[in-house]
Amino acid sequence: MEVSTQASARVAVVTGGMGGLGTALCQHLARSGMRVAATYSPDNDHVAEWLAQQRHDGFEFKAFRLDVTDFDFCQSAAAQIVAEMGAIDVLVNNAGITRDASIRKMTLDNWRVVLHTDLDSVFNMTKQVLDSMVEHGWGRIINISSINGQKGAFGQSNYSAAKAGIHGFTKSVALEVAKKGVTVNTVSPGYLRTSMVTKVPEEIIKTRILPEIPVGRLGEPDEVAALVAFLVSNDAAFITGANIAINGGQHMY
Repeated sequence: MEVSTQASARVAVVTGGMGGLGTALCQHLARSGMRVAATYSPDNDHVAEWLAQQRHDGFEFKAFRLDVTDFDFCQSAAAQIVAEMGAIDVLVNNAGITRDASIRKMTLDNWRVVLHTDLDSVFNMTKQVLDSMVEHGWGRIINISSINGQKGAFGQSNYSAAKAGIHGFTKSVALEVAKKGVTVNTVSPGYLRTSMVTKVPEEIIKTRILPEIPVGRLGEPDEVAALVAFLVSNDAAFITGANIAINGGQHMY
């Protein structure tokens, strides 16, 4: 891919950048010519190992400690990124967790922690970058939702509510900045070949998950990352407020 000089100077931030999808997102954005900052949660003790592996694979990322549930932490982390790397041009709100249980068994703490991590974080980080993007007349925000935010999932009322809320947020912010050169979009992946999914017993994957996916396989993190890389490019400037499903046909709407 030919990358322009302007694009090569852009700074992208990926929250939750050290998971399976997060790593793929960082790598694809770097391949498109961007300088990438990956954020990690305060309890992550594998940062040095992850950075070393990325360098081995040919990528030079910067890593920043971040509690996405804490607005003040997001503010200070964003300021640190800007001080070290320059203005943030691209934000990928990817951080998220699950705490699954049926609503009858779900605790208030597990409801709240998922909403704080998966939904409040999108507000917390978007607030830190949006004014600068508007001022510069260019910006891209991608919010990673989920198929389960579209169709629901047994035992995931907290996660599904958070992920559905993400797209409502996306649409409203997209309207507010549409004339300012800033696009805001949602990407909703289905089941991906990440460590979280591959920990599910193989029999469950074969008998319950794959039969629901028309293409007959799990998605690859790289496939989602390639979609995100397109959405943050100049070629996608006419796409905003969209929710793009990437789920192998498991949920069509």
